Amino acid sequence: MKNLLVGAAFVLASVVGVQAGETPSAPNAKVYFVNLKDGDVVTSPVFMQFGLSGMGISPAGVEGPENTGHHHLIIDEAIEGEELDYAIDSDEQHRHFGGGQTEALIELKPGKHVLQLVLGDWSHVPHNPPVMSERITITVK
Repeated sequence: MKNLLVGAAFVLASVVGVQAGETPSAPNAKVYFVNLKDGDVVTSPVFMQFGLSGMGISPAGVEGPENTGHHHLIIDEAIEGEELDYAIDSDEQHRHFGGGQTEALIELKPGKHVLQLVLGDWSHVPHNPPVMSERITITVK
């Protein structure tokens, strides 16, 4: 009976483990802002270029190919802990670039803003381990 319970627990863990946040990322993959750095003072709309090394870009909605994803821009928010196991929201603080875009013009209100890039898989879920940029703070004049 004990072996049966252990086996059932293993199967359950395997099934649960394939859910959100289980698309593997490539070793040493990095996502970063190409043209912005911490402390920059900019005007709105802000032109942003998104960089990625160690993985490729692919659009959302189509599973594969391996080691690909698309950019998500996080504005004045953080994605951490269990949130990394689920699809990233789509709203003013969580911008999706599911078409494979690597640059954008973003309207931001005057003031300080914290920005971060997160790579999402075909279903907008961060990879495992997550591929996330450093958080940077910019000031919009």
